Amino acid sequence: MRPLALLFLRISIGLLVFLWGIDKIVDPEHAIRVSDNFYLGLLSLPSLLPLLGIGQVAVALLAMAGLFRRFVDPMILLINLGSLLGVWRSIVDPWGWVLEGTNVLFFPSLIVVAGCLVLIAFQDEERFVLDRRK
Repeated sequence: MRPLALLFLRISIGLLVFLWGIDKIVDPEHAIRVSDNFYLGLLSLPSLLPLLGIGQVAVALLAMAGLFRRFVDPMILLINLGSLLGVWRSIVDPWGWVLEGTNVLFFPSLIVVAGCLVLIAFQDEERFVLDRRK
């Protein structure tokens, strides 16, 4: 059961990062709005976003396949930590009782980061990955 659960976690987190990457490629204007709203506009460069999207898609595909996990899993964690930091208000105050601009729907970002840590912690127990050591 554990290997299947880890596979499901790996694929679901990889798909999330994949979808974010595709969004940067096919709808850079949306990615700019997200950057402006959550990341202080740090990624609001129309020519840069598709390139970041391509990189993000590549990392996501490697993650889902379970290739180069020692390097890719920390990259996936950093991507998701960046997302978590962008919505930190929604983690601290999900209902907006004290902070403005929060949304309880962003709270699962914390769970995704926890999932990334689980994947790193249990790399040696995964069976359904392409770089599994025998």
